[in-house]
Amino acid sequence: MADDITPVPAKTTPGAVLFVCGMNAIRSPMAEVIARSILPPGTYIASAGVRPGERDPFVDVVLDEIGLDLGNRQPQTLDELEDDYFDVIVTLAPEGHHRALELTRGNAVEVIYWPTPDPTVATGTRERILDAYREVRDMLKQRIASGKGWSRGPA
Repeated sequence: MADDITPVPAKTTPGAVLFVCGMNAIRSPMAEVIARSILPPGTYIASAGVRPGERDPFVDVVLDEIGLDLGNRQPQTLDELEDDYFDVIVTLAPEGHHRALELTRGNAVEVIYWPTPDPTVATGTRERILDAYREVRDMLKQRIASGKGWSRGPA
């Protein structure tokens, strides 16, 4: 299933992307791994959370379904990030967006908000919960693969 991912042309993507969510346990690491599989080689991609989190096993399950994995990667906070420069910061949760705006005030870094549901609110059977994670995975995959949304556009 991983072979149905079409790489995005380099001219439509930034050179360095940071994905940010609440705890860097679900949405942002999922976006990071998906982006690595789609964006051109040489694109610097990272992810972080606003506060510490624990790795979520459902993320491993839904990424494995499309031939991707997190490897040994563990959640990290924005404070743990190296002093890297990013062309764009894509925030996936409101708290991540507010924190990214605070951190980049006065910098020429574009902060873009991609509203993304939190799959942990899903209840019911294991399959229903996995469906919520799959929905987030597929939404992120489509958004990244589309090549759109990497800029807010003209101000």
